[in-house]
Amino acid sequence: MFSDFQKHIKNNFSFLKGKKLLIAISGGLDSIVLSNLFHKMEYDISFAHCNFHLRGIDSDLDEKFVIEKADEFNIKYYITHFNTFDHAKKNRQSIQMAARELRYSWFRELLKIHGFDYLLTAHHADDNLETFLINLTRGTGLEGLTGIPEIKNKTIRPLLPFTKIEIENYAKENNLSWREDRSNDDTKYLRNKIRHELIPIFNEINPAFIESFANTLNYLKGSDQIIKDRITNVQQQIITQEESLIKFDIEKLKKLNNPKPYLFELFRDYGFTEWNDVFDLLDSQSGKQIISKTHRLIKDRDYLLLVKRENVSSQEIEITESGHKVKVDSFNLIIEDCTNPPHQIILTKGSGGIIYIDKDLLSFPLHVRKWQKGDYFYPFGMKGKKKLSKYFKDEKLSLFEKENIWLLCSENKIVWILNRRLDERFKITEQTKKILKLEIKGIKPQGKP
Repeated sequence: MFSDFQKHIKNNFSFLKGKKLLIAISGGLDSIVLSNLFHKMEYDISFAHCNFHLRGIDSDLDEKFVIEKADEFNIKYYITHFNTFDHAKKNRQSIQMAARELRYSWFRELLKIHGFDYLLTAHHADDNLETFLINLTRGTGLEGLTGIPEIKNKTIRPLLPFTKIEIENYAKENNLSWREDRSNDDTKYLRNKIRHELIPIFNEINPAFIESFANTLNYLKGSDQIIKDRITNVQQQIITQEESLIKFDIEKLKKLNNPKPYLFELFRDYGFTEWNDVFDLLDSQSGKQIISKTHRLIKDRDYLLLVKRENVSSQEIEITESGHKVKVDSFNLIIEDCTNPPHQIILTKGSGGIIYIDKDLLSFPLHVRKWQKGDYFYPFGMKGKKKLSKYFKDEKLSLFEKENIWLLCSENKIVWILNRRLDERFKITEQTKKILKLEIKGIKPQGKP
């Protein structure tokens, strides 16, 4: 196995030579073999071991064993302790999920703090098969059936082409010692049930099952790449990227042959799982939305709008005098006296990111707030008042855009729909003596002239 492993590293991971590597080591067979292989090839390795305190004294003996192995190799090691039961209970997770979350968070921290180039884990071909079957039982897209990636960000899995039997034989041939985790025999865990009860049946049917599976995995990866190429092509046709949202053209989506699989591929990375709801959104009324843990998908006339979930601020900001720069969400509102204004502009400019108003018509303090149902204003250049809801409808604003509207108010009167439209009551006239310039910086100007 050693010569095969050397060839594998040379052909696929030659970039690891000379790099600073961190090995995730439990003390079990797989991570001990991985460590031995890289140590024998004289790579720059260190150990990272997690004590999850799940198996009483055995957990402490695992830790002791890893330290002894690090001393034997004369390499650095890092140890951490987790109260895994409490973390799982607090976050309503399974023990396995909690342990995974804790260890990978710590590994990322080690890489960053100590300057490691890559994390190496000891996943092998049998782990790949188990993961495939787990995903199959839970329901997944094609990518979930392509197995564990050999490279993901800074995590490398060099043992994936090798089977458990090959790893065991290598350990025995080289007289390696390791720690046995008796919890791996407990079939109350799904992975163990698949490992000990299901896979032996497949091996009985086909003694070369693991090798056949490896071939199938390669075919699936090829098919997955074809799908990704097609999705990239579709994205270029139907997606418009804006600053804070992504727009999907509904008409073009509907013209696709069987849109449902496309919707799955387009939106699965954003946490959506109820695919019938996503599909139904294509024909829903404007304003309808569905929500994942991280994103919102909103129907807006001819588009689906994808935006990140954020807390909608209800903060009200008080402005006591001019000469201020006020932070509002992701932009700044700059308020300053204007002693030498451009005459023609101030008489006509009532929209966009810069406006001029009659300071004497204001009552300080001013307030910046979100719009509310029932709000109305007198649109610049028009006679009479108009409800904001009607103005938004006429402007064809999406639900997302309406949620992010801010108002500048004097007492109970709207002075400016920020970045969009001035109120007629506060415009500059020939009788104006004091002029205030208001400017938005940080977002593009909106609204019609």
